[in-house]
Amino acid sequence: MRIGYAAGGFDLFHVGHLNLLRRAREHCDLLIAGVVSDEMLREVKGIEPVIPTAERAEIVGGLRCVDRVHIETTPSKLDAWHEVGFTHFFKGDDWRGTPKGLLLETQFAEVGVQIEYLPYTMHTSSTALRRALEVLTSTNGLSRTGTP
Repeated sequence: MRIGYAAGGFDLFHVGHLNLLRRAREHCDLLIAGVVSDEMLREVKGIEPVIPTAERAEIVGGLRCVDRVHIETTPSKLDAWHEVGFTHFFKGDDWRGTPKGLLLETQFAEVGVQIEYLPYTMHTSSTALRRALEVLTSTNGLSRTGTP
């Protein structure tokens, strides 16, 4: 059985996230989506999540292509592997050949997990959405919650 794992912050859920999860599901029998916790987003990426962990997990878990959700509470994907036991790890192909991607390949090769790179959706990203929100909130004098 091919147990797939696709992880992300999935904050400001957009079509790129959906594409990754749909494509990952096509390559496995069971898909587990790893949702990075608020604490890990702050620690690892230095960003303040807009949508809390529990809500992001509920959104991702509500997708037909996702069989199960795992909340990531450590920065190590090997920790997630120990907790979940997946056989295939899915990542956007923008990670291929990068230092982070090469490190994952090395770590997962040691435990027999296959990494599969899937097409990255170029026209959208959480970073671009965050920038647009910052522009909107600063020009309208609103806070992130939409209140003056």
